[in-house]
Amino acid sequence: MGLIPAKDSVDVGLLAEDIQRSLAFYEGTLGLKKIEELQTPFGILHRLRYGTSDVKLLDAKTIPPTDPLGFNPQEGVRYRTSMTFEIQNISSLCPILKEQGVEFLVPETEIRPGTRVAMIKDPDGNLIELIQRR
Repeated sequence: MGLIPAKDSVDVGLLAEDIQRSLAFYEGTLGLKKIEELQTPFGILHRLRYGTSDVKLLDAKTIPPTDPLGFNPQEGVRYRTSMTFEIQNISSLCPILKEQGVEFLVPETEIRPGTRVAMIKDPDGNLIELIQRR
């Protein structure tokens, strides 16, 4: 049968080692809007909106150790933690992000006609893919 969507998007949850740095990045640098702050048994959850999706940053009481970033040299392809933002302004946004000191793992690149991607890191080392399709 499969999943029956209740909304047209998927939400993503991330642990934030330094919540102020993470909020500055997602709100200030990427421009997401904070819509909620909620106390949970695990810590304080900060919900930020992107389109109809939410990026949930958890200021956790306890942060588990992390694995190496990105594609691990193990069998198969693996991501640490990643998410994709489909955007309309990749060519104008990437230079601004570089000026602000955002680390690029993959600079803006055309991967096929009409599709451009860039991969950046957030303050906790999570991989973020920016993609623009025609």
